[in-house]
Amino acid sequence: MEQIALPLKAGNGPAGIVVGSANAVVAEALTMPESWPFRTAVLTGPPRSGKSLFARWFAESGRGEAIDDAQTLLEDAVFHRWNRAQESGTALLVVGGEPPWNIALPDLRSRLGGSLQLEITQPDDVMAHELLLSLADERGLLLPVEGADYLVPRASRSQAELERLVAMIDRLSLERKAPPTQGIWRAALEAVHGPVEPRLL
Repeated sequence: MEQIALPLKAGNGPAGIVVGSANAVVAEALTMPESWPFRTAVLTGPPRSGKSLFARWFAESGRGEAIDDAQTLLEDAVFHRWNRAQESGTALLVVGGEPPWNIALPDLRSRLGGSLQLEITQPDDVMAHELLLSLADERGLLLPVEGADYLVPRASRSQAELERLVAMIDRLSLERKAPPTQGIWRAALEAVHGPVEPRLL
């Protein structure tokens, strides 16, 4: 497991991106924009999976331009950005939401359809473990390795749900004025997931 350092730290956000099973292909591809068809890549994935962090890293590293949350913009505007990037020979990373991204404008649909398609997926156990520790560290929460060992087999693999889980552990720890131990981990799991612990097989 590794982290890609971001050139800028946004607010209280993370200073790096945890790279693992869900995004290793994305991380590698973003270092080689010269190999992309039309020098354009389309990045999609679930909420809170790091799409915006990758876009910021890509733009700030000087590798090209990025359009974040492109699915929320006017399609004509995205198409014009694509044209300008083509004219200037600039690599363009277009970040959408969760796939499939249904594009109505035929010209934009054909251009982005012929670009490199990148998708962030759900993390495996190893990456989920690293994410839990990283998210806790960002909050200044002392989550020991054995805490992540306990939580990973019982928690959802959704990046957003893992973030919610760490936030709940932090909240309960503050409310109880106690360091996070198994009782708090268990209570946080129930608060986030309910009494039945999800286990993705």
